[in-house]
Amino acid sequence: MSVPALRRLLAPRSLALVGGAWADAVLAASGVIGYTGEVWRVHPTRPSSAKERYFRSVEELPAAPDAAFIATPAHEVPAIAAALARRGAGGFVCFAAGFSETGTPDGERLTRELLASAGRLPFLGPNCYGFVNFFDGAALWPDQLVGGRIERGVALICQSGTLALNLLFSDRSLPIGCVLTVGNQTRLAAEDLIELLTADERVSALGLYLEGVRDGARFAAAAARARAAGKPIALVKAGRTEAARSTVHTHTGALAGADAAFDAFCAQAGIARCETLATLCETLKIFHSGGPLAGRRILAMGASGGDMAMTADAARHLGLDFAPIPADAAARLTEILSERVHISNPFDFHTHVWFDPPRQREMFGVAQRAGFDVVAFLVDCPPPGVADDSAYVSAIDAFASALPGATVRRAVIASLPESLSRATRERCLARGIVPLQGQREALEALDLAGAVGESWARGGEGASLVRPRARPAAARTLAEAAGKSALAAFGVRVPRSQLVAWADAAGAAEALGFPVVIKAAGGALEHKTELGAVVLNVRSAAEAAAAADRLSSISATVLVEEMVSDGVAEILVGVSVDPQFGQLLTLGAGGVLTELLRDNVSLLPPFSPASIAAAIGKLRVARLLAGYRGRPPGDVAALIETALASTRYAAANLERLVELDLNPVIVRPAGRGAVAVDALIRLDEEP
Repeated sequence: MSVPALRRLLAPRSLALVGGAWADAVLAASGVIGYTGEVWRVHPTRPSSAKERYFRSVEELPAAPDAAFIATPAHEVPAIAAALARRGAGGFVCFAAGFSETGTPDGERLTRELLASAGRLPFLGPNCYGFVNFFDGAALWPDQLVGGRIERGVALICQSGTLALNLLFSDRSLPIGCVLTVGNQTRLAAEDLIELLTADERVSALGLYLEGVRDGARFAAAAARARAAGKPIALVKAGRTEAARSTVHTHTGALAGADAAFDAFCAQAGIARCETLATLCETLKIFHSGGPLAGRRILAMGASGGDMAMTADAARHLGLDFAPIPADAAARLTEILSERVHISNPFDFHTHVWFDPPRQREMFGVAQRAGFDVVAFLVDCPPPGVADDSAYVSAIDAFASALPGATVRRAVIASLPESLSRATRERCLARGIVPLQGQREALEALDLAGAVGESWARGGEGASLVRPRARPAAARTLAEAAGKSALAAFGVRVPRSQLVAWADAAGAAEALGFPVVIKAAGGALEHKTELGAVVLNVRSAAEAAAAADRLSSISATVLVEEMVSDGVAEILVGVSVDPQFGQLLTLGAGGVLTELLRDNVSLLPPFSPASIAAAIGKLRVARLLAGYRGRPPGDVAALIETALASTRYAAANLERLVELDLNPVIVRPAGRGAVAVDALIRLDEEP
């Protein structure tokens, strides 16, 4: 969709409002925002009056409208869209519902008819609330309108009209430049709007609420374009608890669902994925006020030990770095505040300087020159008009004026969202201070903004996506021996083994050398441990014969393998194919702990030794690999190579691969390698 075409739709000079009561609401919103263009009403039966003229159809309009709002029964929409296309309109908003979102044959049919009738016209929806453009003063919006004209601000893109309203109604001093809802994303999707808004100098950052991504590759390209333009993205995406697949055969499939793929995409693309709308607002305020943070080194300070204790507790699951205050800065703070104040981070400076603005400014100036990525002053103010907030506002002023022209990012945090009045928030923003509301949300926002800044600083191109094929109707599981042989050709180290008839197991075991592992080897066997199809630590020919005899009831052939007994850790290495984002590498705790601990991390291409090493470092089991309680460190380099080899196999078989699961890969002591002792590969049935 061309940028000029979208601009005509979103910054229209003429509007056609098609429908009754909902179109009335759009007219009211146009008045609130101060729309100055032409407005034409279309309704088949409403009588015209001296104040308002109604046209019976689009064909009767005096000219082609730049934008139209369609609020009619769903079955009437395709014909109206066709009329707009014939007139050469700029596009439309389809407020009407009853299309593909219903999941019914009639809804799907109406959607096909709408697409055919609209031709090349851009449109939002169906089942969407429209848009508000505070930059240009246009509102195709069928509800109350909160906010006013603005020269620079964040752009919001939402799949939910109600959540778009919630963001507009929020009392958080978030400067909103426009709100665009996309509904079913039938013609215009979030990625189209990201591309448009990235080119708009008035847009400082982008905030999204999504329920699904229409085109993963295009979405990734749009996000990369926004990043290149210096416009950070923060988003909320619903669906964390949705089952990723209807049928899951591997541990990898159970762990690496669609949400894990989206998480991996956000991390690699430098996008802040927020859990709540409140955190989204606070993150966008940080982005608007100066872009991402340089990093996550934070100095939190306030006049309350309780505030500081709660700050440390609230941040315990985040990646914020409360590094010690450097010695020279700590010494100077002691001079200012006396020996009675313990210098730490978070920093309780007590109330010794509460009524001494010159000393406050000196203290805050030292803190702001101490080398942190962000300095946060925690203070909750009494409500103005009810109590005297002057001392609190004075302290905030001292914080703001302590370092004129400061390059360090600064924030004021109120533990409770309502404890920072609008006047105080606007006062902060005017001084280059980000006013953050709600302790938990503020800390999450700072953590996310710092993570995005770190991602941007690392450079790179984010995720490199290959559009996946359609999900196969059926898949087959390779026999373990065949799967291991295929993986070994790409560099995965597997145990020495022999595939033999069960009666020959003892001889094969003697040839390999004890101890060995003996497994039933039927091609359809998955999760052999759960089926009792694995016998470990076989140490003699007699034990091998007995084990093979027992397994003969499961399979006529057995796989006899050398047993790896010096493992430092068991790790899962898996690759799945996400329907949106393609190849997804998952690393995690392996063996019997895989689904118990759910300690895993996922990555999208491009895969590199550095990115895989960083991912491994995020796992809780990484402590085992580092050498835990006197045990030797593991061969992490060999584990990384195993992961890379798995992705090479996956890339070579991407058109057929469904799932690949190495669980476990036994990581041996440093220098001794890593061995995939179990492998499960599922491929598309089509040759």
